[in-house]
Amino acid sequence: MKRIAVFGLAAIVLAVSCKRREEGKTLQYYATPNPYEIVDVAMPPVDNEVRNVILMIGDGMGLEQVSCAWVLNHGKLNLDRFPSIGLSRTWCTNELITDSGAGGTALAAGQKTAYSHVGTAADSTDLASMLVKAQELGKKTGVVVTCHFADATPCDFCCHNEYRYNQDDLIADYVTCGVDYLSGGGLDWFTVNRKDNRDITREMAAAGYTVALTEEDLMAADLPVIGILAPDNLPVAMERGDLYRRTVTRGLDILSRESGDQGFVMMLEGSCIDDWLHGNDIEKAMEELLDFDRTIGDVLTWAAADGHTLVVVTADHNTGCLTLQDGNLEEGRIGVAFGSESHNGIAVPVYAWGPGSDAFTGIRENDEWGRLIASFVK
Repeated sequence: MKRIAVFGLAAIVLAVSCKRREEGKTLQYYATPNPYEIVDVAMPPVDNEVRNVILMIGDGMGLEQVSCAWVLNHGKLNLDRFPSIGLSRTWCTNELITDSGAGGTALAAGQKTAYSHVGTAADSTDLASMLVKAQELGKKTGVVVTCHFADATPCDFCCHNEYRYNQDDLIADYVTCGVDYLSGGGLDWFTVNRKDNRDITREMAAAGYTVALTEEDLMAADLPVIGILAPDNLPVAMERGDLYRRTVTRGLDILSRESGDQGFVMMLEGSCIDDWLHGNDIEKAMEELLDFDRTIGDVLTWAAADGHTLVVVTADHNTGCLTLQDGNLEEGRIGVAFGSESHNGIAVPVYAWGPGSDAFTGIRENDEWGRLIASFVK
């Protein structure tokens, strides 16, 4: 990362981070080189029938991270389009400060659980996610992430284990998860990283999945399909371009086409926001969040044309104790300080758009929000 000294009215060079000492704090400065226009969409009536439910999770994304992104994009985000906003408390059954395992499971299954549990209750019994409910109702389902498939959040919706780092077992659960459209990274977790020498890609193919290892193959495949597009996480936002957005759009199109009037349920995660917040790297964290917001714009555009889709955006927890302490709205420049490299217990926002969105206000526990979202899967 380049560092520059800032003196008086000297120009801030776009896309360059720097640090300076101010009032005893070290601030990181960043200005994005890629501001974008937000979508202009009309929301369908809130009393329309809900056929499709899309849950979008910005991992580690609190109000402070959203505020920084808002400044970077010159005072506008696609999140601004959401008419209903609430707050989610994220503590888990045995810790005040949760992780993505317990935090994501509360959203996926509507029940709080213990730290590091994925898809299981605190007593280690399996919990059915909203995707399972959708499958039982004949709906199509999808999961699209920027992380590897062994990471906690996609496992919260597809797998079951009392410990998120039992990753050989978690990856094996995808064979029987029943999710129709899967896209993310982590090929090594299916093959070379395994201690048991199983090749889970072969097992998924035997179970009827098309295993797509390139974007081209994913775009051409019928359901069910799993796109495993990188050895580990997908490339960082500044390198992958619109890859995540294209895989999301493909999922929307194929799931809606194949589900018909039955509808579908999807979980879409901006997974790597959290990774770079842990690393206190504001540049990479913000570019991940801005890519997530551009994807939100794509989803809203699609949902507005559909008219029967509820879109909910939230986070599993907050990360980094980030504070916005300086910057310039016209220049799209921020100066921030991190307070930690860990999660924290500050409540995270919940945004809702579309039919049914008027129910998504107030302050609730994360498992309550999970049950509310699942109540629209019918």
